[in-house]
Amino acid sequence: QKQLDPSVFQRLHPRAYLERFLSEGIRPDGRDPDAWRSVSINVGSVTTADGSALVRIGKTTMICGVKAEIAEPELDRPECGFLGNYINGNKVPNVDLPALCSPRFKPGPPGDEAQILSARLNEICVSSEILPLNSLCIHPGKAVWVLYVDTTCLNYDGNAFDAALLATIAALKNTRLPKATYNEDTTRTICSRKVTIPLQLQSLPLSASFGIFDSSHLLSDPTSFEEPLLETFITVVMDEKGSLSSVIQSGLATVG
Repeated sequence: QKQLDPSVFQRLHPRAYLERFLSEGIRPDGRDPDAWRSVSINVGSVTTADGSALVRIGKTTMICGVKAEIAEPELDRPECGFLGNYINGNKVPNVDLPALCSPRFKPGPPGDEAQILSARLNEICVSSEILPLNSLCIHPGKAVWVLYVDTTCLNYDGNAFDAALLATIAALKNTRLPKATYNEDTTRTICSRKVTIPLQLQSLPLSASFGIFDSSHLLSDPTSFEEPLLETFITVVMDEKGSLSSVIQSGLATVG
């Protein structure tokens, strides 16, 4: 009897394929269940942005760019700037999962997964108070900084949220704004060409994501092959001091 090729067996019976590996205490990519893929960060790679970062977690690759513009503040918050892009009427960091990064994503407007990632990223930015919006004020009631934060997936192999958050934080930390002065006589804002100022970040949250398979295996940093087979996803977010910021869970399975 001819033996079935492993790659064919993986496509036809993905769940049984993963079960066989886990029964031996190993995952298809050679990792232990609690092991993480290698992580690399390269900042300042986008020269046209005010701040940027390229992050790789295994084969998952995210690039984030931060662009700054000057605008008038809102009337009810004259000393607060803005962080993010307008999505459904709200200012949130934008995460894009284009079709070129994986066959699972289709061309067109952002899909559900990209919108969920953007919403979760915004929740972390708000709850962790990463950047005080009043630190983006140039002159109260007249001029503030608007930071547009765009994160794009260049290659998708699972665990997009951890990569997106890491890329966003690294890009914000890399951002430098020109020193700006508002002239009340001319009602114009003058930006220095030589002096730049870093953002006043007061929190650096990082996330760790896990998946539960068959109610008996807890898998760290799941891949794109493992993700569809998992009953539950858990993301733990902590700041640089080790304090718990939030726990995000989807699905109801537990490890027995």
